[in-house]
Amino acid sequence: MLMMSSPQMMNKVFGGTVHRKSVREDGVFNIGLDNTCSLFRGLQKEELVLLTHGDSVDKVADGFKVVAQSGSIIAGIANEQKKLYGTQFHPEVDLTERGTEILRNFLFEIAGCTSNFTVQNRQQSCITEIQEKVGKSKVLVLLSGGVDSTVCTALLNKALNQEQVIAVHIDNGFMRKRESQSVEEALTKLGINLKVVNAAHTFYNGTTTLPISDEDRTPRKRISKTLNMTTNPEEKRKIIGDTFVKVANEVIGEMNLKPEEVFLAQGTLRPDLIESASHLASGKAEVIKTHHNDTELIRKLRDEGKVIEPLKDFHKDEVRALGRELGLPEDIVCRHPFPGPGLAIRVICADEPYICKDFAETNNILKIITDFSAMVKKPHTLLQRVKSCISDEEEEKLLQITSLHSLNAFLLPIKTVGVQGDCRSYSYVCGVTSKEAPHWESLMFLARLIPRMCHTINRVVYVFGSHVKEPPTDITPTFLTTGVLSTLRQADFVAHSILRETGYSGKISQMPVILTPLHFDRDSSQRQPSCRRSVVVRTFITSDFMTGIPATPGNHIPEEVVLKMVNEIKKIPGISRVMFDLTSKPPGTTEWE
Repeated sequence: MLMMSSPQMMNKVFGGTVHRKSVREDGVFNIGLDNTCSLFRGLQKEELVLLTHGDSVDKVADGFKVVAQSGSIIAGIANEQKKLYGTQFHPEVDLTERGTEILRNFLFEIAGCTSNFTVQNRQQSCITEIQEKVGKSKVLVLLSGGVDSTVCTALLNKALNQEQVIAVHIDNGFMRKRESQSVEEALTKLGINLKVVNAAHTFYNGTTTLPISDEDRTPRKRISKTLNMTTNPEEKRKIIGDTFVKVANEVIGEMNLKPEEVFLAQGTLRPDLIESASHLASGKAEVIKTHHNDTELIRKLRDEGKVIEPLKDFHKDEVRALGRELGLPEDIVCRHPFPGPGLAIRVICADEPYICKDFAETNNILKIITDFSAMVKKPHTLLQRVKSCISDEEEEKLLQITSLHSLNAFLLPIKTVGVQGDCRSYSYVCGVTSKEAPHWESLMFLARLIPRMCHTINRVVYVFGSHVKEPPTDITPTFLTTGVLSTLRQADFVAHSILRETGYSGKISQMPVILTPLHFDRDSSQRQPSCRRSVVVRTFITSDFMTGIPATPGNHIPEEVVLKMVNEIKKIPGISRVMFDLTSKPPGTTEWE
């Protein structure tokens, strides 16, 4: 069974043709299935799947038939006689609602496989790997307090003698309110002898070596700016990851140990390696974002055989299952993930607005989309471009939404990280505002549509408050300063406190709270400078963090819980507006940077 770009290859090898479409399909789509095909047995004739592609099968090879279609686009081919199947969509991700059944059909009904591999098997293979690699040496494990690093430490403690394991929690200055204190208390209860290192000053002023430029393929390097003056998210991540290694080496030195005799252990997961384009995950992948546990320094140590990563083939849901098998308490196993770089990647740093030459045209397209019912009555050169990206059913729904609701969409002059196809994108956010109370189903529909029509848009957010008359076109200069971090820390604390108090923390997989350099509600005629910032709340639902959806107010989480967060965050000094992230993954990554 071949997925994504592989069906094109299969079709071409057997004599068919492939062509590049003028419009990409990125997102969740309803596709038609031939459920008489063995691969789709037991499924409906129409199913929701994740598509991320630009190339498509054109002429189908002899012996193959079309078994799935997205409108006029071929989404699946099969040669039942040879037991060859190709899907243009991703059956392996959560966003394909019945993908597990498709894989089960292939493995057990078509290929005749049997299942006997269990969590216990995987636990034992991890323990064996640790014992064989470490021997009698010592291991320094970096513990954030999250499920990944805690499960990693539990495996180390089970595989090795207690005196071999050095557990270290590094407070990098980007932790949430009282985070390090609560981590120390929780891990001490588990019997982990934890050493806490306060390295905030080291991280704020941290630097690393970087290529001269993205285009420069020579070995020449430059020293980065200090972290507290860096705006590029990739550079921020690399500085933080390398500084973790430097601080770990300092700890080893303070303990009078030789670095070459100590292994470094991390709770690295497979999605981390995929998004960082590590060769451990793929030889051809593009970098989506460099994870702090897969920087150049880490890769150098890995090449030297000095890094222990027993969870490198696991996804988040599998780590949670292993944690339960190891006897870890449920509050640790189900804890919301918090990235190693912490709040540093939840501050959108910028020293100038992001406005490219396509800014005005993209805003025009957004106007056509949100005023579609009126625009279809007027000829416009961009109208056909919008219509070519949507199906007849979607066009009908867009007409209905825009005739019932008074909406406005506009670009925000900032960049965030996203993923389209298998490639990293770093581009605009679209804001949506309304003259009435938000109709969440309609907003979610627009959030799925807009990035498909405008590939320079990674995310769509709803802007709470009154109708935005003048969207900001400049920014409040923002860096990782103590004042900026203090504002975000309080906003994060307020939002998560409300989520816990209302009992909905367990309904959400993760809730990043992001600080953006955007100051709304300024009268342009008064020339008021941009000095405030705005907060984004991203309620995210996933099992494996490879794909996911935003929690919809009124469906996954009560609207009053979200509104309470908004009202309390707005009370924080220096906050302009609060926004709600409507974006699934893809096209948006879980984190904004």
